[in-house]
Amino acid sequence: MTQADFLSAPFAPPVALPGVDLRGPARFFNRELSWLAFNWRVLDEASNPAVPLLERLRFLSISATNLDEFYTVRVAGHRALMRGGKPAMSEDGHTPAQQLVMINENARRLLQAQQTVFNKLKKEMDAQGITIVTRSKLNARDLKFLEDYFVNKVFPVLSPLAIDPAHPFPFIPNTGFCLALELERATDHRALQALLPIPQQINRFVPLPAKDGEARFLPLEELLLLHLSMLFPGYTDRGHCTFRVLRDSDLEVEDEAEDLVREFETALKRRRRGEVIRMKISAGAPHDLRALIMGELGVTDDDVVELRGLLGVADLKELVLDSRKDLQWPKFTPRIPERVQDHEGDMFAAIRQKDMLLHHPYETFDMVIRFLEQAARDPNVLAIKQTLYRTSHDSPIVAALCEAAEAGKSVTALVELKARFDEAANIRQSRRLERAGAHVVYGFMTLKTHAKISTVVRREGDNLVTYTHYGTGNYHPITARIYTDLSFFTCDPALGRDATKVFNYLSGYVQPEGLENLAIAPSTLKPRLLELIAAEGDHARAGRPAEIWVKVNSLVEPDIIDALYAASAAGVKISLVVRGICALRPGIKGLSENIRVKSIVGRFLEHSRIVCFGNGHGLPSKKARVFFSSADWMGRNLSRRVETLVEAHNPTVKAQIVSQIMAANMADEAQSWVLGPNGCYTRSLTPKDGRLFNCHRFFMENPSLSGRGKVGAKDVPKLAHSRDDTP
Repeated sequence: MTQADFLSAPFAPPVALPGVDLRGPARFFNRELSWLAFNWRVLDEASNPAVPLLERLRFLSISATNLDEFYTVRVAGHRALMRGGKPAMSEDGHTPAQQLVMINENARRLLQAQQTVFNKLKKEMDAQGITIVTRSKLNARDLKFLEDYFVNKVFPVLSPLAIDPAHPFPFIPNTGFCLALELERATDHRALQALLPIPQQINRFVPLPAKDGEARFLPLEELLLLHLSMLFPGYTDRGHCTFRVLRDSDLEVEDEAEDLVREFETALKRRRRGEVIRMKISAGAPHDLRALIMGELGVTDDDVVELRGLLGVADLKELVLDSRKDLQWPKFTPRIPERVQDHEGDMFAAIRQKDMLLHHPYETFDMVIRFLEQAARDPNVLAIKQTLYRTSHDSPIVAALCEAAEAGKSVTALVELKARFDEAANIRQSRRLERAGAHVVYGFMTLKTHAKISTVVRREGDNLVTYTHYGTGNYHPITARIYTDLSFFTCDPALGRDATKVFNYLSGYVQPEGLENLAIAPSTLKPRLLELIAAEGDHARAGRPAEIWVKVNSLVEPDIIDALYAASAAGVKISLVVRGICALRPGIKGLSENIRVKSIVGRFLEHSRIVCFGNGHGLPSKKARVFFSSADWMGRNLSRRVETLVEAHNPTVKAQIVSQIMAANMADEAQSWVLGPNGCYTRSLTPKDGRLFNCHRFFMENPSLSGRGKVGAKDVPKLAHSRDDTP
């Protein structure tokens, strides 16, 4: 047993912090540094020997993509606050300028660490027959192959650009990657500065001829340097560098936009031209060339990171090769719930039997798609209502809604245009739905609709029955393969009425009243959480068992954190699984001595949001109050979004959430990082018994309680202790 086993290990002794005012900002961790700490944990998985080689490469790529998005949104936001002269302080007491200094120092170290990890992975890949070569390592066969490749597959899409008074510096888009050149004409030695944008429409790594079982690649920028004479005939290369830019990617939309879709289309174009937030440039760039680029892009030395190594680390995901499954996670096929099979695939019959909770990706997201596809084709279905925050490009969900609308059913789709980085895709989906005859609404200008709800109204005899799906994740069949989320299906009339009231709120802007089970943000969700946390404190003060289990992606909201501190002071034992940002400081004497926090980073992305209250009986307990939600515990989710908090009442669903899902997350050791009072995360990979419990492995190996059907639940463990071998 390690300290990460929150199910069995005792709470660590609290740490005293003399001289620290725990009533002031020092009671919080900085949000931005906490996010960076999460991305360090992602990067660490790229060095974890227990992870297959190409999955480690994928983690490295993810850490780079994460950091890019962080800069284009969060750092851009702090810079805007500085420019606006707003004295906004973070909850931990720092100005935007102070936070930018801390961010940049941390991020520069992270970028260098990415290069170190890449160099180590490159050696391991080479040993496995996957090689990234440079121009100097090419043979005659390679050169012949590359000449043909360049002429036929690259040259037609290139746009070499001279830089002089007649050719002004071109616009470089967000994440734009360029080769900058100092050239000299052979005839008269005249200098020419030029740019060669590296097209994002072409793979970054060019495949080279290789022996069977091997793979060799040349970076695209190396291919371009190899063929400069075709792009700039008569010129020689005096010096060059590569650079990559990140731009402000926040959207600004007019509050009074008459045509919301058109306004978002315009805003997307503005975002493409946002201010440059950061520029990465290859080490050893010619001085004059570097100065020219910086001046034209309007960046200072603080905005520039010089890297010796590979720029655009995010592109390494291309090298997770389908041909090398032996270097990836073993294939996992999600389960189909037995109860659905008992009813020969009829989702409505399976849901009528009793409430059903699916745990993705261990149980297939195809059941959510099937639910809507069957609704589209069922003559007894009269109406479908659906929220869409993020979904796939060729979405089967949208296809089912279009089919239903074209069949004459009443279809209402809430499409959230403010889903960051998916705005353009959602505009396309909304137009497709409108053409099919669906009612498309866009929610509120000032609130994002992040709730995951789907309702199907079906005629059964003389009655209309509402079947409802509440989820913690997006209606996205691709991400559902790697995100852990909950899907709850019910035909409970009260939950159906609640869902209908939320849809009426989204389309008619009238605040719902008389919700029977649901709490929603921005009106009742946060007060409900504060009330439940306070009630647990009352149980502790009365001498009853008092315990809270929480699983969220981020914990930032100060009122919620202060409520947890108060509950801890009252004696409530609080165990938190917070994957990403955590502003709460655990294990501090006089503040949070009964609170512990860990983060799980592994094969699947933890995404479900769950909270369990012992309700005077401790945890786990059949009398616990159990909730799942679309909302993280952040200000934006609780105050500026439409979110849901659903209480589970069905005993089987409650048992699955408490005794399987949450218990396994609490027990996980193999993928868990424990947060210390000083803000550092630690992980132990050397337990005394030589084995570690892995919650992802547990979920893959064992069936879940809900949806078991006639097979019965006798073989379903509440918690198994099959453990990973120590790396």
